[in-house]
Amino acid sequence: MWRNTEKGWGLVSILLHWILAVLIVGLFVLGWWMTGLGYYDPWYNLGPWWHRSLGMLVLFATLARLAWRLVNPTPRALGHRLERLAAHLGHLALYVLMLVVLVSGYLISTADGRGISVFDAFSVPALITGLPNQETLAGTIHWYAALALMVLAAGHAAAALKHHLIDRHPVLTRMLDPRVGRR
Repeated sequence: MWRNTEKGWGLVSILLHWILAVLIVGLFVLGWWMTGLGYYDPWYNLGPWWHRSLGMLVLFATLARLAWRLVNPTPRALGHRLERLAAHLGHLALYVLMLVVLVSGYLISTADGRGISVFDAFSVPALITGLPNQETLAGTIHWYAALALMVLAAGHAAAALKHHLIDRHPVLTRMLDPRVGRR
């Protein structure tokens, strides 16, 4: 039940999928909300601290998810040929956008040469600093990539619901229950 099969997702993949989905949407909402904070707002410093800390944990979890996906089979895509191609390209785009958002967030936070404190438990060092307009350019990329990620994630959810409700494919149920495909 822990590992994927060609017919269904394993528990590790399912948990990583849903935990990351919730955290990524939460980070988007927090980031958007932070843009409206005033200097004297009590969350002016606390919001970014949470955003950076969670962002680093999401980066590590995303890398773990990619590594897990490389060593596990991917369940067979369902639907007709064009749907399977769209699913493959959509998943690829989701992973690329996640990495772009996470790396650009890292580059924003480390532009001044300081590492990122993760919940004051440990620090992620600043490995790339001093690029021309690093903070501004990374900030622009971060914002637009995050918007694109939310749009694509909404399309991903809509496609899963279409498969579940209209096509009656087990696409959604196998991402909810690791026993699907093992019976």
